Amino acid sequence: ELELEVLRDTRNRTIRALCGQRSVPRSVWELPPGQRRTVLRHLLVSDKYRFLYCYVPKVACSNWKRILKVLDGALESVDAQGKMDHKSDLVFLGDLKPEEISYRLKHYYKFIFVRNPMERLLSAYRNKFGEIKEYQQRYGVEIVRRYRKNAGSSAGDDVSFSEFVQYLLDEDVERMNEHWMPIYNLCQPCAVRYDFIGSYERLHADANYVLERIQAPSSVRFPERQAWYKPVTAQTLHYYLCNTPRRLVKELLPKYILDFSLFAYPLPNISSEFCRQ
Repeated sequence: ELELEVLRDTRNRTIRALCGQRSVPRSVWELPPGQRRTVLRHLLVSDKYRFLYCYVPKVACSNWKRILKVLDGALESVDAQGKMDHKSDLVFLGDLKPEEISYRLKHYYKFIFVRNPMERLLSAYRNKFGEIKEYQQRYGVEIVRRYRKNAGSSAGDDVSFSEFVQYLLDEDVERMNEHWMPIYNLCQPCAVRYDFIGSYERLHADANYVLERIQAPSSVRFPERQAWYKPVTAQTLHYYLCNTPRRLVKELLPKYILDFSLFAYPLPNISSEFCRQ
């Protein structure tokens, strides 16, 4: 518990320090239109329980969306089978009028869940290019064409992690797909003052804290991980990082540096000594 308090204190101090700088927007209305649209599109609303949740893809957001649907009565149980619909029966802050947005930002409980940036990227890579045909066709084919010398007729299902990293290096963060856009850009923690920042590493404990704080019924609990889900382990991350050209990883870090620093995650160790282990 003490370690958790230290982490939260570190995060809060870092966010206050960065957000205290004059050049940083202090409210969603100070953000450029594109950035404002992004954050308002990621803030989900519960008027019944008076909270806002900024969803971050690859940080258990499907389960949080299930909980919102259950709280709103649109879903019977968090364990309901079937494909998750990420749009229907959900209220997005961006769909409301400016005065309604301002009221909720000022008066509602606001929370977000974060994850180690490299773990999140690897999770997105394995899921989207290993399992989802739509992503293979939409992004994979283009990545292979752009970064592989002898691309051939790839179906986009064989994108290497190094090719994915090269693609991220050439992408403007503001135009990235939400599954690999930095958390900072998705949720704007300076423009939105979050009351609680939970972490993927302590998912159930932090989720239970939030459910208690919003006074959710005791029957609503955070879902268990699906049996088929393959988590990113330290060993998996070690393998991918150490088999990616060091130059690419080093060049990528600045794009995600705010996620590392604000949320107190250590930069990845890609030293020769570490990679030999």
